[in-house]
Amino acid sequence: MLKHIYPTHEVQVRVRYQETDQMGVVYHGNYFTFFEIGRTEYLRSNGYTYRNMEAEGVFAVVVKAECSYHKGAKYDDLLTIKTTIKRLTRVKIEYEHQIFRDSELLATGHITLAFVDAQGKIRLAPKWLQTEE
Repeated sequence: MLKHIYPTHEVQVRVRYQETDQMGVVYHGNYFTFFEIGRTEYLRSNGYTYRNMEAEGVFAVVVKAECSYHKGAKYDDLLTIKTTIKRLTRVKIEYEHQIFRDSELLATGHITLAFVDAQGKIRLAPKWLQTEE
């Protein structure tokens, strides 16, 4: 288990008009933005930020991104983004995301980030994110 990290975090966002197509349905690429909001707020809720990580010379880059769409979100829907860390290695972190409208599952995502330095070379995860093992 991770040091001082909650297993799951939830954040809510309301779909803005600019995130939809002419039919008022969220454009498929915007789900990845919702996933990023989930990851950012997940860390923030645990007292950490990407800004802190980058100040330490560690950057997180997306190396794999997947999304399964179950139902479309629409303009003005209030969405709940659930984010969980599924796996953490010395150099990668894997997140699972679920997006709900009320209790209805709309999308699931799996995002893998690698830790690198400013030159793009692989780095170890920040110490505050490493496992207790």
